[in-house]
Amino acid sequence: MANPTSFSLAVFLLYIIGSTARPIYPIPSEDDYEIRQPLQTFRPYNIAHRGSNGEIPEETRPAYLRAIEEGADFIETDILSSKDGVLICFHDFILDNITDVAKYKKFEKRKRTYEVERVNMTGFFTVDFTLEELKSLRVHHRYSFRDPQYNGKFQIITFEEYISIALDAHRVVGIYPEIKNPVFINQHVKWPNGKRFEDVFVETLQKYGYKGSYLSKEWLKQPAFIQSFAPTSLIYVSNQTDLPKVFLIDDVTVRTQDTNQSYWEITSDKYLNYIKNYVVGIGPWKDTIVPVANNYLEKPTDLVTRAHAHNLQVHPYTYRNENEYLPFNFSQDPYKEYDYWINKIGVDGLFTDFTGSLHNFQEWTSNDKTESKILHKIAHLVSPYA
Repeated sequence: MANPTSFSLAVFLLYIIGSTARPIYPIPSEDDYEIRQPLQTFRPYNIAHRGSNGEIPEETRPAYLRAIEEGADFIETDILSSKDGVLICFHDFILDNITDVAKYKKFEKRKRTYEVERVNMTGFFTVDFTLEELKSLRVHHRYSFRDPQYNGKFQIITFEEYISIALDAHRVVGIYPEIKNPVFINQHVKWPNGKRFEDVFVETLQKYGYKGSYLSKEWLKQPAFIQSFAPTSLIYVSNQTDLPKVFLIDDVTVRTQDTNQSYWEITSDKYLNYIKNYVVGIGPWKDTIVPVANNYLEKPTDLVTRAHAHNLQVHPYTYRNENEYLPFNFSQDPYKEYDYWINKIGVDGLFTDFTGSLHNFQEWTSNDKTESKILHKIAHLVSPYA
């Protein structure tokens, strides 16, 4: 129940603000941020995993626009590079799985075999195609059971195009880009003046005004999290930007691409105490937090509790509505899964393929959303005078 005192104060402040003779408009020299709905910070973040890719093929412009329409707080992407050094939004190192590259006779001799994370992989690699060539391809759904009507209609986008989608939104929408396997990219793509993949990545963010520590005024204006599975990259970019960083965590049996440590070691208290100097949170595979056997949840680990004890946020991945991804405990109901992870496990953000479902769940179940929204509106209204 709302606290009567705080609620009365909220109403009073709204009255005062509404009665002042000074109009609440941004001064001409400012951009339109002040009149855009700000990022919500009072509940776990709704992170659109590769856009609303449960509906529209992943990491395409329409997938991100749909996620924003559905209420995403952040739109997430994976950053790789073309042969000519242009940063692109694409998850796989090879184009085979979700593009029509195989149908082009002119590309048939581009197939290569490279070692990626200690495993030989064969296919059409992004690093062997120029941006112009990548733009000629069309993307389709990763999973055949998803709506096929959009398959083959949309192209790969660049990092800069992705940023523009967020900045052009009618409200403040954060970005959540991943430095995707920098070890491999730095081996196969070279930039002038000895620059590394990470350098170009950060320069792109800075070009578009992304800066500021977590929850600072600068950050709230253009929110961004930088994520990576490579701890050395996160440490490297920490010397270039104060934007908040999130360390991604895979299954505990997997080893990191750069330091060759197991994620079992990396989830230890000793390592969390070390990495907290560089990151604001961790992004674990959700089965690392709550193991699953025979499609039933097992006893949760203490990873969330320990991360919170180190003042680290926890943003697990990936939540999907389809029955094959829902443990039997949830009776094929994605809302029950969201309830479990938010209200029992206590996570701080969720990577989801179905942004609209998570947004609806949070809107329908937030007990304090009325008061929180009023106070959030007050903060937004008074921000020009801060």
